[in-house]
Formats: sequence, structure tokens, C-alpha cells
Amino acid sequence: MLRKFISILVVAATLLLCGCELGTIDKLYHVPKRSEDDNKLQAAISGAMSEMEYCAPISGENQQIVQSVDLTGNGVKECLVFAKDSGSLPLHILVFALKQGAYVHIDTVDLAGSAFDKVEYAQIDGMGGAEIIVGTQVSEQLSGAVFMYSFSDGEARQLVNTDYRYWRTVDLDRNGMSELFVLTSGPTESDRGVVALYSVRSGIVERSVEVAMSEPAENLKRVLVGKLQNGVPAVFVAGAIGDNALITDIYAISDGVFTNVTLSSESGSSVQTMRNHFVYADDIDGDGIIELPKLMPMRAIDMTNPEQTEDLLNWYAITLNGENVHKLYTYHNFLGGWYFEVHDALAENISVIDLGTVCDFYIWQGNQPVKAFSIYTLTGQSREAQSTQGSRFVLHKTETVIYSAQLYEGGAQGNITQQDLLSCFHLVKQQWNTGET
Repeated sequence: MLRKFISILVVAATLLLCGCELGTIDKLYHVPKRSEDDNKLQAAISGAMSEMEYCAPISGENQQIVQSVDLTGNGVKECLVFAKDSGSLPLHILVFALKQGAYVHIDTVDLAGSAFDKVEYAQIDGMGGAEIIVGTQVSEQLSGAVFMYSFSDGEARQLVNTDYRYWRTVDLDRNGMSELFVLTSGPTESDRGVVALYSVRSGIVERSVEVAMSEPAENLKRVLVGKLQNGVPAVFVAGAIGDNALITDIYAISDGVFTNVTLSSESGSSVQTMRNHFVYADDIDGDGIIELPKLMPMRAIDMTNPEQTEDLLNWYAITLNGENVHKLYTYHNFLGGWYFEVHDALAENISVIDLGTVCDFYIWQGNQPVKAFSIYTLTGQSREAQSTQGSRFVLHKTETVIYSAQLYEGGAQGNITQQDLLSCFHLVKQQWNTGET
């Protein structure tokens, strides 16, 4: 009993030393109160949203119902509320500004459409503050309209209103201000898509000449913003050709002109294709430059069935002039979730047999393939024991998979070491084989 009493005294003393006041549970635990500014904003919103309901953007990074950004360039952020009603222009962006300690409803942008697709804010007109770029869904076929509004004059001024299949903001001319990149469908579904770039200079909207895509816009699979081999910013647009191929268009500004770097004027189609695999462009070697993959068939081990061969991926970068610059070779095993970097000296002298949970790598000595090493994908309950069975060693572990390898005599003859296998083994990035835009 004495020990319990002493413990209570120690706790009480500790609370007092920390400046804490003992009181009721209600005093110790309470819901945080909203700030006075929050209350003022909520009151202003309630007063302006007659017969409206909240309607947040459904994609992109900005999906909050209430968003804040400095639209006018005065250093104070305005609050934007995304709402919807049943009117002829059912989508609304309500803009509130803090003036003399109170929030005031200063403007409403009314838009057509069934929902807000996405919204971005970017410095485009060079007048201070950020422009609102908002896309709205118009039809069930995912087509929509994109609008750009400037508040540099204190109220909404529409700069752009156009249809789109895909849009985003970019800075391709590297002047510190963004442009609006818009991809649209052709006149019919079978026509190739077109791309245009919108910029604002001295308050005037400038629209580039339309640049063709290689495929219809409906075949769009993935869009990536990155850099060409010479550091020039570009937009990489991948489209599907049938069920088993990709084609990549690359858009950049060359000599002040917006252009498709990869579109061949002679063939009318892009020269960058990837057959039998949906593998997308990416910065595979981490040098800040985007690489594209193309297939390089390996020699067949089973000469009775020469058509069943595995492929290397030859990753290369593009210059602004459309020239290819080789970067590296890889063997990808998407089912196993890994890839292996193949040194250039071995690229034309290596073959692979994929047996499912194990891939055997062979090095050719003249006309004779010699097994060099194997890579195992182990998922069972005994994977720990299997990963170090015999002369195997672990390459990588996840919660559910262990990847291990084993070297053979052919590997030693090819000067391949355990450290080589460890450094050349990588996990596949998920976005390389998904169609997210």
C-alpha cells in the first residue's frame, strides 16, 4: 500500500514539474478547436453555396474540396471551393479572399461538365500569381474540356477553352514559366491524335501549330515528362499498337518550334516501337535522361524450336535531332518481378532459358552454349533454405520472395563474379509495365 501511495506522489510531482494541471478527464482530453479563420471561411462558404454540393476533382495531385493558392500574386493565398449543382453550367469554382480580417466571396467560375477531372496551378502568363488549369469530364468516353483562368487582374479571365484527351503543364522552353500541353483526338476515332502547346506571353495566348501523334489518341497508354540525351525537356507519349506493341512519340521545342522529335516524315509513323512487350520509357540508369527500350532477340538454345527465344532490352536515349544513343542492355523477367543488367561485351553472346521459377543464363563459346549462372525466384515456405542450397547465394529479399543465384563454370570463364550478379540484379519498377498516365 505504501509503495502504491509513493507511486501516486511521483506521478503527481512529475505532472506539476512539467507544468501540467491535474483536472477532470474532460479537461485533459478535448477535441481541438477550429481557428477563428477556419470559422470565418466556413461561414463564407455556407453563405455562397446555396443549393450546391461539394464536388472534388477525381484525379491528379489536387483532390481536396477546399484548396488554397495565391492567384493574384499579392502574397496572400485565396481559397477555392469545388462545387456542383443542377444548373446548365453545373460545375463551380468559388473563390474566397481574406479582406480586412474576413473572407469574402470574390468570384465564381462556372463550367460545363459532369465532374472535375483534375486541377493544376502554374505560373503561365508571367503576371504574378498562379493560373488555374482545370479539366472537366464531358462524356463517358473520358473526353473532356480544359480551361485556363488568370486572376492577375483581380477577377477570373479565361485564357484557354479546348477539348482534350490528356493535358498537363510543362516548361519545354525552359523560361521558368509553364505551358499547357494538350493531346486531342482526330476528327474520327481512326485518325491520328494531335498535340498542341499553349503559352501566354504579354497577356496573349499563343497556340503552337498542331503536331501529329503516331496513333489515335484513344490508344494512349502513358505520358512521361523527362529529358532528352542533351538535357532538353520533352514529353514522352506511349500509345498502343494492337495488343502487343507500343509506339512512343517524343515532343520538344527545337529551334523555337514545337515538334515531334521521333515522327518520321517519310513513313508517317514513329520509329520507336516495342513489340511483344508493354515496356515504357523511363530513366533506367538514373542519370536524369529518359531511355526507351527496344527488343534484341538472343540466340536460341533449343535449335529444334528456334522461334522460342528470349529477348534483351536495348535501352537508348534520343537527342533533339532524333539520333539514338545506346545506354545499356537488360534482361527483364516481369513475371518474377526482376531484371538483370547485361554488360555490353556479353550482349551478343548470351542466351536465357526461362523455366518459370528459375532462369538459366548461357554464354556462347563458338557454337556451344555453356551455362554461366542461374537466377531463382523463390516464394514457398522453404524459400529460406532453398535460397542458400548448395552454392546458391541471396540476391535480394522481400516479405514474400527471395531471389537467389548460382554461378557455374561458364560464368567463371566469362569473368562473371558473385559481386557482378549482386550489382546487376534489380527489381522491376511497377510503372514500367502499367498503363497509367
